[in-house]
Amino acid sequence: MENQIPLPLLTALKKQKYHIVGNHSAVKRCKWLNEALTKNRFCYKQKFYGIKSHQCIQMSPSLFCCNQQCLFCWRAQNGDLNIKWDGKKIPMQDPPEEIYNGILKAQSSILSGYAGHKNLNWKKFCEALTPKHVAISLTGEPTLYESLGDLIKLLHKRGLTTFLVSNGSIPAKLLDLREEPSQLYVSFCASNDADFKYVCRPQNSEAWSNLRKTLNLLPSFDCPTVIRMTLVDGYNMKNIDEYAKIIEKASPTYIEAKAYMHVGFSGLRLSYERMPSHNKIKLFSAELSEKIGYKIIDESIESRVVLLSKRKKPKRFDNP
Repeated sequence: MENQIPLPLLTALKKQKYHIVGNHSAVKRCKWLNEALTKNRFCYKQKFYGIKSHQCIQMSPSLFCCNQQCLFCWRAQNGDLNIKWDGKKIPMQDPPEEIYNGILKAQSSILSGYAGHKNLNWKKFCEALTPKHVAISLTGEPTLYESLGDLIKLLHKRGLTTFLVSNGSIPAKLLDLREEPSQLYVSFCASNDADFKYVCRPQNSEAWSNLRKTLNLLPSFDCPTVIRMTLVDGYNMKNIDEYAKIIEKASPTYIEAKAYMHVGFSGLRLSYERMPSHNKIKLFSAELSEKIGYKIIDESIESRVVLLSKRKKPKRFDNP
């Protein structure tokens, strides 16, 4: 039916354990939530920035909508399920209060399944019942949600921190947010227009120009900013001089160089061999570090990610 999630897509998402919230939002259990509750392990966001994995909600206000079709993306894209939908806009947009209540309910439902787990860390489980962080990064492009700034403001008002991940395609939307996130990520996964069109497959002709505008806006934000580089072996791990020139002008607080992971629907577009080793990520990061003067200050081998920073230490968001 028009203005709703196509049924085959909805069925596939539910099989993949997405908890649908309203007309266009979703929550999904992160691998690291499970690891934190049952194995006392945590993700790189906790290692780098102090975000506790067991108190983090992974969500999206744009479940099935994005204006890019990146080769490395794990989400379902037009054609993956032999169906078509308009992913460039979010129809029937829900108010922030409904999304807020919905994501808390969804996270509570996810956690309820752990009550009988034999390896459950009960202290962390009890803490997890009071989430402290929202990662607006699950899938889709969040700036397509018109009330994004209001949602962030509401989350902050309710005592949660926020990390927002955007592809940078709508600079005006980021600039006009009613409230900045606790930390802003912008994806930067190609060093020139031609590579960008091949790897990120934008759905409009101004995407590269808009991304460059967004990157140039980063110094105007008060919150820490991060350039996120998803690196695909044989596709975008080249032209480091071009990357360096653009990054120097953008002057982000941090850079996260992270390997493409062969998961979800990305397997329809890329082979397993396109997933670079952690050593390749380190070599790429070391070369970039030499050119821009950012220091490598941390890494996560399991997640294949390296953190570069112009600060000696990253800002921590540890919760009391």
